[in-house]
Amino acid sequence: MHTALQLQKLLLAFMLVLLVAPGTLAQKATIQRLDGSHISVQEIERLVPALMDSAKVPGLALAILEDNKVRYVKAFGYRNVQKRLPLEPQTAMYAASFSKAVFAYLVMQLVQEGALDLDKPLYQYLGKPLPELKDYQDLAADARWKQLTARMALTHTTGFPNWRWFEPDEKLRFKFAPGAQYWYSGEGLQLLQVAVEKITGKGLLQLSEEWVFKPLGMTRTSYVWQPAFENNFAIGYMEDGKAVPKEKRDEAQAAGSMETTITDYATFMAAVMQSKGLTPRAKQEMIRAQVAIPFKAQFGPLATVVTDENKAIKLAYGLGWGVFESPYGPAYFKEGHDDGWENHSLAFGDRKKGLVIMSNSSNADKLFKELLEKLLGDTFTPWQWENYVPYNYSTN
Repeated sequence: MHTALQLQKLLLAFMLVLLVAPGTLAQKATIQRLDGSHISVQEIERLVPALMDSAKVPGLALAILEDNKVRYVKAFGYRNVQKRLPLEPQTAMYAASFSKAVFAYLVMQLVQEGALDLDKPLYQYLGKPLPELKDYQDLAADARWKQLTARMALTHTTGFPNWRWFEPDEKLRFKFAPGAQYWYSGEGLQLLQVAVEKITGKGLLQLSEEWVFKPLGMTRTSYVWQPAFENNFAIGYMEDGKAVPKEKRDEAQAAGSMETTITDYATFMAAVMQSKGLTPRAKQEMIRAQVAIPFKAQFGPLATVVTDENKAIKLAYGLGWGVFESPYGPAYFKEGHDDGWENHSLAFGDRKKGLVIMSNSSNADKLFKELLEKLLGDTFTPWQWENYVPYNYSTN
């Protein structure tokens, strides 16, 4: 039998577990925002479902980071509306371009090991002219491929389009001179992946496991579909609520094939914020402003229209991450978009605060502006450049 003192000790130990264990009822009662104000967990858990209902978002997961650590993780709504299956912190979700941030983190580890020079022309790592590779034969008549570097790929200044299949003839060509300006490009990241795999003699799937996922304990994350995802994965939904057929990717692509969970990606964000796996020099190089972004929008016809709208925040791109300035210090961010999926991640380094949002709905980006403001106190993210137009936005 337990004595009264033993029972008291057991109760105290149990209470301590609740206080420190992530995902328990004892998650911090309030979250401190950038300006020092607080929002209660209860308020968050009233606000988010209400917003989701207003914007017709079936599922949304979020993580809040304080002191460079994951402090709050919660999933709302459904991973499968038809079957009424709840979205959970361990639900596998399509990461889309979150894939690029993870790849940038991996690449910077190779850079600090001396295996890759950010400014060495990539073709010199390949052992042959770039147009001799099957996927790059379209560049045979344009010698500018000799100028392409890892830095250009990570800063989105290769001059390549986002994807060649957006072109009328689906051929790869330069839209701008390499290094001339920011122009978001998945093609650039894919070229860098080819070089990285050549340098290391390993595929991205193996590299990501060895350098990122295993060291950080990201057990439900992969650049290809895994059998372990089958028991708990989310289906994406378009603006009209129509389900998007689940794509179970079998080819690792640095630019966008990753599947992850809100728990795992929050773990990754905390690792980046803590500089795990990176030297201070490599971390700073990754998140410093390297190319200014003076354009009205990230995508679409306004992506080359010059404006001063984001001059005050010094909107720019680092190596795999967007960056901007705020009264609370510099911030770095990465988004992920695809039909049926909207994701956003953000960190304010000086304040050691961050936020990750993942959703299986094309409507979710209509909530991002308000979520960033209400949960983090962030009124600086360039929501118009991001096309995060609120569901209730009016120009009147």
